[in-house]
Amino acid sequence: MLTMKINGNAYDVALENFDAAADALQLDQNTREVIKYPERVLMVSIPVRRDDGRIHHLEGFRVQHSSVRGPAKGGIRYHPRVTLDEVKALATWMTWKCAVVNIPFGGAKGGVTCDPKHMSQGELERLTRRYTSAILPLIGPDQDIPAPDVYTNAQTMAWIMDTYSTTKGYPIPGVVTGKPICLGGSLGRTEATGRGVFYTIQSACEHLHRNVKGSTVAVQGFGNVGSITAQLLHEAGAKVIAVSDSTGCVYNPHGLDIPALIHLKSLTGKVDGFPEAEPIQHEELLGMECDILVPAALENAIHSDNAATVRARMIAEGANGPITPAADRVLESMGVFLIPDILCNAGGVTVSYFEWVQNEQHLFWEAQDIYGRLERVMKTAFRDVLKLHGERNVPMRLAANMLGVGRVAEAVRLRGIYP
Repeated sequence: MLTMKINGNAYDVALENFDAAADALQLDQNTREVIKYPERVLMVSIPVRRDDGRIHHLEGFRVQHSSVRGPAKGGIRYHPRVTLDEVKALATWMTWKCAVVNIPFGGAKGGVTCDPKHMSQGELERLTRRYTSAILPLIGPDQDIPAPDVYTNAQTMAWIMDTYSTTKGYPIPGVVTGKPICLGGSLGRTEATGRGVFYTIQSACEHLHRNVKGSTVAVQGFGNVGSITAQLLHEAGAKVIAVSDSTGCVYNPHGLDIPALIHLKSLTGKVDGFPEAEPIQHEELLGMECDILVPAALENAIHSDNAATVRARMIAEGANGPITPAADRVLESMGVFLIPDILCNAGGVTVSYFEWVQNEQHLFWEAQDIYGRLERVMKTAFRDVLKLHGERNVPMRLAANMLGVGRVAEAVRLRGIYP
């Protein structure tokens, strides 16, 4: 993540995007006051026993932005730079994201300020269980359903489920999504976000009368989202010419061997040193001439200082908030077609919804059924955003925010305010 001075505050960005959508929708002030701010914000102290016996104090957060359309939903991230404002921003975006793909969830997010790369498996388990016990009053299958995010995974969700279930006295698999399959997880969940990015890229290429096959692609971030997106694009005949992660950036103008690169990453934990590519600087990837740029790392990767260097024709936001509002305006003036984050990366929460439904119904769907349902949801949402983009002559991000905010506002109008 870049410095605050360059990027600004993520929560300020979320509020700025909300205000723009609310203004375009001409929302009344009363409705804005109800849906703009988080419903609940919890900050917790997490004492963690390290392997050497020392107690290390960490801070954790859980923010429920909205439950107007259903239980709050959102991931938990472990990262050294997690802040309350970042978690509030991510929870806000989750609300609009769930509304854009029209699933009956509101938005939430959680995080712990820690460095998981320097923690053992035992330390991570103790951290997770203590954090779960601290947020226990807020979570539940009908209340708030966590999921994996940055540096958390299916194992993390298993620990949360076990801690919650043990406290309640019986197994409750629906308290989290993104679980291991044997504990009630859904087929297709691990690759869901990347697959959703791929489906929206397909839709965008169709709209722009371009072919995915033969398109050149650069992917910033080669974690779960970036690697799956790259793999699916590679399988569809696209030429992925550059990929980066936190360790480095690799480039091959003739196209990278994505399966081999994924294998290297699984063995070494990094893309740096891939023998069939040359190393380049991270800034070079963002400014690379290509058909499709996929920022799939952290927030604010493209900002006012580097937006003018972007030479991609399309940007598909695999990460949350990778482009600042100032950069948005620059890219819009350059004619770059944007698939905004709350649409583009909504595949993860969509399949989380499928997992939750399966848990609630005590039945499970086949992988192809999951993929088919996900494709229909993502491509329908893309058409809904594109329609608003065309009818109102507004940028794609504003169209997506208008769609999400408008659906939440309508739910508020129908429910009313108690008391």
